[in-house]
Amino acid sequence: MMDCRRRLAGKQGFFPWLQQVKLSRLVIIIFVVFICIFLIVHHFLSDLSPVGESPAGHRSRLKLDHYGEDERLFTAPNLSDEIRKLSKIKASVNNELREMESKRQTLQTQISRYQMELEHLHNVKDTLEREIKLTKLNLDQLKIQKEELDEKYVPILRAPQKILLGQESGVDVSPPNTSSNCRMFSCFDYSRCSLLSGFPVYVYDLKQLRTLSSVEDFINSSVSLAFKKSPYLTSDPSKACIFIVVIGQFQELQVVSTKDMESFLHSLPYWHGDGRNHILINMMRNYKSTDIFANVKTDRAIVVQSTFLDTIFRPKFDIVIPPALGNADGDVWQDLPLVSPIRRKYFLSFLGQYKGIIAQNSAKIEGVEKVSQDLSENNMLSSIESAIVSSLKDIKIADSNEILTQFSCNSVAPGAINGEWSMCSTEMQRKETLTQSTFSLIIAPSNISYVSSTIFQLRLYESLKYGAIPVILGEHVQLPYSEVLEWKEAVIILPKARSAEFYFLLRTYTDNNIAAMRLKGRFLFENYFSSTVKIVNSLLAILRTRLSIPAAPIHDVPSVSVFNDSFVPLALEGFEVNPETDETLGPVESPFPSMIFKENFTQFLSYQSWNKMGQVFNMFPYDAEEKILPSEAKFFGSGFGFRPIGKGWGGAGKEFSEALGGNLVREQFTIVMLTYKREQVLINALQRLKGLPFLNQVIVVWNNPTPPSALIRWPEIGVPVKVLKMEKNSLNNRFLPFSSIETEAILSIDDDAHLRHDEIVFAFRVWREERDRIVGFPGRYHAWDAQSKAWYYNANYSCELSMVLTGAAFFHKNYAYLYTHIMPQAIRDKVDEYINCEDIAMNFLVSHITRKPPMKVTSRWTFRCPGCPETLSSDIEHFTERHKCINFFVQVYGYMPLLYTQYRVDSVLFKTRLPVEKQKCFKFI
Repeated sequence: MMDCRRRLAGKQGFFPWLQQVKLSRLVIIIFVVFICIFLIVHHFLSDLSPVGESPAGHRSRLKLDHYGEDERLFTAPNLSDEIRKLSKIKASVNNELREMESKRQTLQTQISRYQMELEHLHNVKDTLEREIKLTKLNLDQLKIQKEELDEKYVPILRAPQKILLGQESGVDVSPPNTSSNCRMFSCFDYSRCSLLSGFPVYVYDLKQLRTLSSVEDFINSSVSLAFKKSPYLTSDPSKACIFIVVIGQFQELQVVSTKDMESFLHSLPYWHGDGRNHILINMMRNYKSTDIFANVKTDRAIVVQSTFLDTIFRPKFDIVIPPALGNADGDVWQDLPLVSPIRRKYFLSFLGQYKGIIAQNSAKIEGVEKVSQDLSENNMLSSIESAIVSSLKDIKIADSNEILTQFSCNSVAPGAINGEWSMCSTEMQRKETLTQSTFSLIIAPSNISYVSSTIFQLRLYESLKYGAIPVILGEHVQLPYSEVLEWKEAVIILPKARSAEFYFLLRTYTDNNIAAMRLKGRFLFENYFSSTVKIVNSLLAILRTRLSIPAAPIHDVPSVSVFNDSFVPLALEGFEVNPETDETLGPVESPFPSMIFKENFTQFLSYQSWNKMGQVFNMFPYDAEEKILPSEAKFFGSGFGFRPIGKGWGGAGKEFSEALGGNLVREQFTIVMLTYKREQVLINALQRLKGLPFLNQVIVVWNNPTPPSALIRWPEIGVPVKVLKMEKNSLNNRFLPFSSIETEAILSIDDDAHLRHDEIVFAFRVWREERDRIVGFPGRYHAWDAQSKAWYYNANYSCELSMVLTGAAFFHKNYAYLYTHIMPQAIRDKVDEYINCEDIAMNFLVSHITRKPPMKVTSRWTFRCPGCPETLSSDIEHFTERHKCINFFVQVYGYMPLLYTQYRVDSVLFKTRLPVEKQKCFKFI
């Protein structure tokens, strides 16, 4: 019983201990027990090995122990033989290994070569696929072209109908019953002026005719110069559209009787009884000019002068011209003040003395006669003039510091008619006043029998010249060229009844409006008033505009090759070009020109050209401001030349690369590349252009007086490459309008500027939408130095830019014409003087015309231009010259035309996440 209790107690003591042991310790104890059991079993099994066999542990010996069974193998002679055999075996094995290594290397070389060939074949495959794709695109384009040509129409043109007698007739025609009713439709013979006639002009040589009096010397010489320079002059009167007779201003102040004037006119050889198509010019040079045709029957002749009586002037038939007070020809920017400051010392100025019934002490003033009149006839006029004076005096009291008025003069300029305010002081004194005046008051003659007077035209002329905005009180007067010029953009015209309110109206004008009007006035003066040649050209332009005859074409610069006709340049063949991108950028079509002179008979454009720099006197083959069709028009019969994306459905990169799209017809561009003594750089640049879509041709401007070496091999790039000879080394040659340029778009690029094809194509697409701007890559801006109060050229990084350098930029060919033929010569001379600044000059010109900044397109880091001006940062003189250029150009234009912009252009889907099956417009842009 006690034993059972002990056992039970032992069990009860063991199990509680077991319950207290942790599981991890229990696992370790079990693992140790199993290892001990394994070792004990292994020991007993080793002792039970069979008799005669060595234990397993003693059988684990070196392999050499097995040779101990035959001791003869270890004798000296046998050991030497075995060593030799082993050496031979080793040598044989080494030879085999070397042969195998050689074979391995040979096979590896072959594998590498096969891999290279395979890669080359892949590249060839990709190239062929691209070429096949491009060929398919080109075939599609050719099909569309054929369809367009099949639908092209040819207009029918016939000679104009005769309303009087034709040019072949020499029979005199009776003049109209009253010439005051003459209009172009009733008194002008259109049959002499066909639309395609070229507007031939015949000028009478008064030296060979009986004249009334000799014409003033300056008028005679300057008008002769103007017609000699005119492209319309003809010496054959039988072919003439119009006949010019320059009658005044006379050399001496004299009065010609009505009978003598009419007798003189009828004695003209081609007057033919009624004076049809004759232009009678009386050009005003000074205060002595008067209406010499008063009471003269001018029949069907058009009268041109500055002073007109209401009874003589025939609206839309006779022409009012400004006085010829300037030089015969040439630029006048040196004589004009700057546009800024916008608000000048005097807000308003008026200096004058009234000649008439309200004149005070007029008899005491030299050169002015007191006029006795019937006061009852002029009470109303007198009261209006008195009201004007009273208003001006009130304004003077209110703003004494900003108003300059004077109603009596110490010295009076002659020439005022009765009822008109005479001019005071000398021209230099009036210049000093006007250059300090924001507005200049011009009071029209109260004598309404005059629609234009000498003094009125002189006041208008001087106000425009010196930048004082004319404020004309009186609506009955005629301004020069009023049928074609937008005078309300430069002049404020109010009825005299507003004399008590006009000052309030002037105060509402903002600085922006004042600047715009002053710029417009300067434009009108420089283009139509400044010289006798400009006045004559404007007169002929008005007549042409009435007749819808286009101007003479502006001249191209002849493209003279550096090679003679018999020379055949060597060809560089077999060169490989790295396209730098595997994307399709567009069809590579055969070169085709842009359509020229497509709008030269569009009437409303003829009138619009009067408000554009240089365009009224010349017919341009293109217009940078292309008119845009409604988007649906191209699908309703007006689709000639259009290439919509996806045929109108649009699309992503694939469809985008197959057509130009946009709002305009398809076109190409010409690359103009300037080079000088860098033949290999030039050849490398030409090679990179191979396969460039939309490229028409490449013009190489060879500025080196020495022709290129005959040993140079020129690459074949798929389009013509023309190397042109220059008369002199000038940076202005970059912008010459060469006759060989057949596209509107020009890419001006330096020979060392490296642009990828996708960058060029993208910039071209952007330019098509902003074709009146410069579109390019490297940007710069003009900075103002407040201390020196001058402009500086700045090439530092900036978030604003105002210039795009033309070492890599697109521009319209129209600007090449304007740069070469219209822009002031002083600017081109400055470029030649410094051999610098031509890019700044082009930016000034385009911004001046458009009032828009240039447009910068994105450029990756691959753009390299070692020869562009920005790399010359170490050349201090280079930047100094550019500072000087900017400030000089400002003096020429009269203001700073450059404008700032704060953005650049990237493609539409740039940085846009697209589905896998879609493609971006450009991979990297």
